[in-house]
Amino acid sequence: MGGSPAVTENPRSHRAPLLAAYAGERQATPPVWFMRQAGRSLPEYRASRAGTAMLDACLDPALAAEITVQPVRRHAVDAAIFFSDIVVPLKLAGVDVDIVPGRGPVFARPVRTPADLDDLVAHELTPDALAPIEAAVAATVAQLGGTPLIGFAGAPFTLASYVVEGGPSKDQLLARTLLHADPDAWRRLTAWLADVSGAFLAAQVRAGAAAVQLFDSWAGALSEADYRAAVLPASARTLAAVQGVPKVHFGTGTALLLPAMRDAGADVVGVDHRLPLDAASALLDHAVPVQGNIDPALLQAPWPVLERHLEAVVAAGEAAPAHVLNLGHGVPPGTDPDVLTRIVEWVHARA
Repeated sequence: MGGSPAVTENPRSHRAPLLAAYAGERQATPPVWFMRQAGRSLPEYRASRAGTAMLDACLDPALAAEITVQPVRRHAVDAAIFFSDIVVPLKLAGVDVDIVPGRGPVFARPVRTPADLDDLVAHELTPDALAPIEAAVAATVAQLGGTPLIGFAGAPFTLASYVVEGGPSKDQLLARTLLHADPDAWRRLTAWLADVSGAFLAAQVRAGAAAVQLFDSWAGALSEADYRAAVLPASARTLAAVQGVPKVHFGTGTALLLPAMRDAGADVVGVDHRLPLDAASALLDHAVPVQGNIDPALLQAPWPVLERHLEAVVAAGEAAPAHVLNLGHGVPPGTDPDVLTRIVEWVHARA
């Protein structure tokens, strides 16, 4: 597919604390939102999704907008994250993929042969196919007022892992084998995925998203050398499809990759719960804002234990030019939503 059309800066929410922090301006207290905040921890989400398959929910503009806004209403977080899934742009391009409850994305035709790859990259993500995404984003932004919306997409390596494995994998072994065994096929695959994810992000920004976040859930399986040689170019291609808004790059188990993830074109680097933020900022030469990194396991701990952890995370975040408080991964489905509300209140009371 061709290059994504140019996007312009969204004028909405330009004074929001989140966007100031993403621009490197330290706030009196860090803005806060939670990855996977629009999800199964909320009873209103479960009610909205009842009887609706995940991909159907993602492609219903009114429902996707409602789900995206739910945690803003409940928790008063400083940002919304667009409700979607990393395989949605592939589905919109005509790829045969489904999300199987309890398992995750499953592809009818994994990429295992040159013919499989030819078939995949023959699919095109057209502007018309992205219409439900733009409609959902526009409907969401209309409800959010001054709260910024963060666009969402999966990074090429994580998408490639699913595409090559055919579904979830613990070690991404087949994807890592292809990366080394057939570098040309790997580059062709990840370039196509980069363009699809880039077009997906650009559509969200055109419709009103004020920032974007690229998720690389499985990049932690890679060495830094492999990441820089075989993954960074594709992630950079994805991020380059969007201009005029802050770009956040997040992965899990990626402590050794943080400088490389920044070098892919990130304005802000997300940090998981395994590495303190001051250590992460040092790896990044204290040059970019950081986002993170409450340990999701502590959401079920007694409040005094969680509060001490929050204090430590906020203190460590002071080493960076700016800090956005978040989890070191997504909200676990069994989380008591009142705990998330209490965290937001705790943060905002510090201002």
